[in-house]
Amino acid sequence: MKSTRDYAVIQVSPKGERQIRAGHPWVYYNDILQTESGAQNGEIVDVVSEKGRYLGSGFYNDHSKIRVRLLSHNANDRFDEAFFERRLRYAWDYRKTVMGKEDLDACRLIFGESDQLPGLTVDRFHDLLVAQTLCLGIEKRKDVIFHTLVRLLEEEGATIRGLFERNDVAIRKLEGLEEGKGFYPLLGKEKPGLPLTHIVENGIQYEVDVENGQKTGFFLDQKYNRRAAAHLAKGRNVLDCFTHTGSFGLNAAKQGAAHVHAVDVSEEAVKMAAHNARINGLDDSMSFEQANVFDLLPKLAEEKKHVYDYIILDPPAFTKSRHTVENAMRGYKEINMRAMRLLPRGGYLATCSCSHFMTESLFCKMLQQAADDAQVTLRQIEARQQAPDHPILWNVPETNYLKFYLFQVV
Repeated sequence: MKSTRDYAVIQVSPKGERQIRAGHPWVYYNDILQTESGAQNGEIVDVVSEKGRYLGSGFYNDHSKIRVRLLSHNANDRFDEAFFERRLRYAWDYRKTVMGKEDLDACRLIFGESDQLPGLTVDRFHDLLVAQTLCLGIEKRKDVIFHTLVRLLEEEGATIRGLFERNDVAIRKLEGLEEGKGFYPLLGKEKPGLPLTHIVENGIQYEVDVENGQKTGFFLDQKYNRRAAAHLAKGRNVLDCFTHTGSFGLNAAKQGAAHVHAVDVSEEAVKMAAHNARINGLDDSMSFEQANVFDLLPKLAEEKKHVYDYIILDPPAFTKSRHTVENAMRGYKEINMRAMRLLPRGGYLATCSCSHFMTESLFCKMLQQAADDAQVTLRQIEARQQAPDHPILWNVPETNYLKFYLFQVV
């Protein structure tokens, strides 16, 4: 094979071969039997079985436990500009199909391995793109990728003012990359002034700060879950916990909730949520409080303030590794049990987890335990996942992370 290929060869164990043939795009360091001397970090290598059979090609990096991130299983692929344009066009065409025109202005354009562009996330917030790069191979090719993506969008009439890089995450160190954030210099475009833009989601306006907001500036994965949750809100008194930008509460208020009380531990988040309520004309039907939800829920119970008949729990990920899942289970159970106890019989609960380590089976087990301790029965209305611009690959469990449930408490 080396006589016709220009890439260094990585030989993997039978276990590594099985994982690749099962569709997982990562080759871990402990599955490698032999590495050819020409392998360079951030460059393409060919991966072969113990018997020398071609399995795929991908980015090599000996700084990372994920030694190879596979790009292709086609030995005829050449990883030039045309290759990356095909990948980007395929991702954009998919979004146009599954999201609908009205939701393309604010959506995830690239979702890493799900779009066969490992370690790359790109979100669109109206006229600003936000990119996060967690793979050295992609980092070395981002000039081609970023400019090509902007060109594809603008060819279809989009106006892209700039691209902001949110590489302020410690995981980049595992790839030998530095942390940082700032506007990427797009050819032919002036650097935007402020890293702020406005989006509309489910008919609600938001001001998005792509520099200082969490993750890439705004959580797009709950778009349709917010709409589903709001469907139950008309005439109800809603407690929106972990409100962040106020998105669940705003959707509930827009759909006719009697009142929404939105809570977050972050003062800045509460200010942003209140601002979003004002620009949408919803501030008369909403109130805001800076508080720790873990303290607030038992306090409400002690004060016997059972004024809410709908509680929404949208916490941050309580676990980002397998080693802390048990602690996370306790945290999730605590807030869910407290919420179930606060609700009257016939009240409603929206609850979710955004950690892929908190699997669906574990999350459901926790919910049942919480219901048992609260001495209530859960009547399931709906079970949902992330929006389809965050596609799930069944062979890659890491892409399946968001669990969202709507219940009536009886």
